[in-house]
Amino acid sequence: MIYLGIDPGLAGALAVVGGDDGLIAVYDTPVLTVTKNSSIRHEVDVIESANLIRRIVGDTSMRVSAAIERVNSMPGQGVASSFTFGKGFGIWLGILASFSVSVDLVHPTRWKKAMLDGMGKEKDAARIRAKELFPSADLSLRKHHGRADALLIAEYRRRLG
Repeated sequence: MIYLGIDPGLAGALAVVGGDDGLIAVYDTPVLTVTKNSSIRHEVDVIESANLIRRIVGDTSMRVSAAIERVNSMPGQGVASSFTFGKGFGIWLGILASFSVSVDLVHPTRWKKAMLDGMGKEKDAARIRAKELFPSADLSLRKHHGRADALLIAEYRRRLG
């Protein structure tokens, strides 16, 4: 069985874990830079995200199961950023459904309680725990917190069986 973990934000990632070896791969969320009327914005690259899932599903004869962090708006978060975050979440759900990959929606408090037990709640805690579990993963930069979250979400799903 192959397990995917997805942190659906623009700074998020897709992690692939499985078997006894653990880490198979981790990818930053593919992002496009879009310029419109002299303003620059970023959005999930839907085609490249679908290509990632296509390669993963096509490269294995094993079953694939995914867990994606259940997202919701947060107090103080702007309307535009909430919409962008939700849009990325929906894109990943659509892509996974198109490849018949079963998906579990995992609330952040649930996977963090299981995977970060005894650790702090800051972003570095996820990087530290993910590095312990997956020493070969490149989590060297602070901006790799999305990779760490995706790895821990995938491992959480793997442990559920």
